Amino acid sequence: MNLTPIKANMTEVEFTWNGYQTQVLFSYKTPVAMRVLTESGMEYHVTDKYWSRTTSKHINNWMPKDDRIEHPQEYFDNLTSGVK
Repeated sequence: MNLTPIKANMTEVEFTWNGYQTQVLFSYKTPVAMRVLTESGMEYHVTDKYWSRTTSKHINNWMPKDDRIEHPQEYFDNLTSGVK
């Protein structure tokens, strides 16, 4: 697992998830988006919850605006629930 601070209050965590190289974006201390490299290419997953203007900017700077798959915030919270 690799932790990479991108800028103030924006961090990326990289790890293998379900056999795929995965990166999760944290805005402040909250996981809000995910990139997954699959056999068919990169998938982009994003929370359906609006947190703030700043968090929206973090997401939009980190991934393309097209072809996003939206999930409830609980999806992202569960991704990191067992990680300490």
